[in-house]
Amino acid sequence: MRIALCHPEIPPNTGNVIRLAANIGASLDLIHPLGFTLDDARLRRAGLDYHELADVHEWPDFASWRLARCNQRIWALTKFGDVPYHHIRYERDDALLFGAETHGLPASAVLQCTGRVVIPMRPGNRSLNLGNSVAVVAYEAWRQADFA
Repeated sequence: MRIALCHPEIPPNTGNVIRLAANIGASLDLIHPLGFTLDDARLRRAGLDYHELADVHEWPDFASWRLARCNQRIWALTKFGDVPYHHIRYERDDALLFGAETHGLPASAVLQCTGRVVIPMRPGNRSLNLGNSVAVVAYEAWRQADFA
């Protein structure tokens, strides 16, 4: 499984996702621009010592990342999604694409994805924390693979 964060802004959120990726064996792509540097102390503190265990790749921009994923299914996670995350039948090579904490995914990126996926929430609520959102969907995809 591949998790991608497009323009993440908050270091501890990305640190938590690094830790999650290491624990479930997912690759993590960080698509620039980032709102921090990878040596940010807050990022390292949140990721603890999992940075060395995680398979993390940086990409200069969305276009480069998308070109490298041309043969993969890419699921755009967005509050404007039309398919609940638990209705997707995930495949081993799928990529889960998440947007920035303050403004989500660029519309141009969403248009290039296989589908728009949503995590249901109570009406009137704005969003979940990025790390929590990644955990919810990544664990569902991993569960479908029998945690292999």
